[in-house]
Amino acid sequence: MLRVAFRPDIVKRSLVVALLVGTVLNLINQGDQLVSAGSINVLKCLLTYTVPYCVATYGAVSALMRVQ
Repeated sequence: MLRVAFRPDIVKRSLVVALLVGTVLNLINQGDQLVSAGSINVLKCLLTYTVPYCVATYGAVSALMRVQ
């Protein structure tokens, strides 16, 4: 299962999803700090990108495992 999760096509797709969704969520959650140059919670920022990556990877892996 981990081998499937690290396939280059799945990693690439999950990174794209994480970048798009994570950016939108960061703008929603910390937009006022970003615009006003306030202090940004780095842990929240990292998690906001990590969670969509994990969800996209899980979805891709589970779909591929179901087909096999």
